[in-house]
Amino acid sequence: MKQFGKILKFELKGYLRNKVFVGITIFLVVAIAVVMFIPNIIAAFEADDEGDVTSTDLPTMLIYAEDAKLASSAKDFFAASFTGYNVKVAEGSIDELKSEIISGDAECAFVMNSASSYTYYVNNLSMYDMNTEIANTVLQEVYRYQQMVDNKIPPELASEILSVQIESNTETLGKDQMQNFFYTYIMIFALYMVILLYGQMVATNVATEKSSRAMEVLVTSAKPTSMMFGKVLASCIAGFSQLVLVFGTAILLYNVNSKALSNPLIASIFDIPIELFVYLIVFFVLGFLIYAFMFGAIGSTASKLEDINTSVMPITFLFIIAFIVVMFSMSSGSVDNTAMLICSYIPFTSPMAMFTRICMSTVAWYEIAASIAILIGSTVGIGVLSAKIYRVGVLLYGMPPKFSTIMKTVFKKQ
Repeated sequence: MKQFGKILKFELKGYLRNKVFVGITIFLVVAIAVVMFIPNIIAAFEADDEGDVTSTDLPTMLIYAEDAKLASSAKDFFAASFTGYNVKVAEGSIDELKSEIISGDAECAFVMNSASSYTYYVNNLSMYDMNTEIANTVLQEVYRYQQMVDNKIPPELASEILSVQIESNTETLGKDQMQNFFYTYIMIFALYMVILLYGQMVATNVATEKSSRAMEVLVTSAKPTSMMFGKVLASCIAGFSQLVLVFGTAILLYNVNSKALSNPLIASIFDIPIELFVYLIVFFVLGFLIYAFMFGAIGSTASKLEDINTSVMPITFLFIIAFIVVMFSMSSGSVDNTAMLICSYIPFTSPMAMFTRICMSTVAWYEIAASIAILIGSTVGIGVLSAKIYRVGVLLYGMPPKFSTIMKTVFKKQ
């Protein structure tokens, strides 16, 4: 235990002295702080330039129809729906209307052939232009309104009929996937990045020590289990601390700027239940450890730093496949499909798969307990096995040995 404590302390100091690690952490914290204060900064500039905003400050949308009654009705309905435009009835011919759009005096125009037919004119059609989709819905109301008026229904009654508001309530008995999607995605992506980044760092650190021959001395004076667990736990603490700083800063600054950031989408990202934070910690720690142990074991078998990327590729692919399965299931809205159910109990995929199911579905407590128990047992087993591979691997030089050869050597040593 004394050896483990010394190794853990030494490795943690290494991370704190690592300028890249400290620099990235500070950069992320500062970047989040800037992003969180952007609405206040924009509001400050808008306050300086604030004046009386009139309809002339908005881009112009022209409405044209041979029937003056149709043009007037369409203009009223369009003005209510296109609040980002100054909607006007065009004066003059269609050619003059086109000239106004080309010159920039007007942004777009709707030429009404009838209440159910029109031509949309715009100079440069943006790929995000949704005006025709909105106009189709608006003109359905215009058409219905005209038909009601033509059939002797008073205009006030026609407007009241078209503007009726439907009241509805939704009671969710399980999880609201739309509400939970964004923060689940962010946490899964953070888990993915941290495990890959720090796993690679563990493998690289082990390979660096091996190439410097320092391992040959250390492995004879310290137990391989203490060395492996010390290195891996140090990287886990460093990674978790970085996550806490980044997410903690985001949550703190969100609460400070909650009024400026009053957006349903942003609110849904930060509206995370406490129990999900607990599950995040459990699956992050166990998932990180199981992959870090494997990365450390593979790093001990590499004779040169150049061999690291090739050696860890199978583990990286395994983790990427798990990530793809989870992302595809989230985007399809089916997080309880067969692939996710299987992945929830495989220790290499359960940290992401089971956590996603907990966030976006209703999972029985015994399923969660079984997944965590399997993950804990696998983590301990892989940690002990990795320590034995580590002891053998640091003494092997030359070409990277085959996995079967390493395993035979490990069990011969027992």
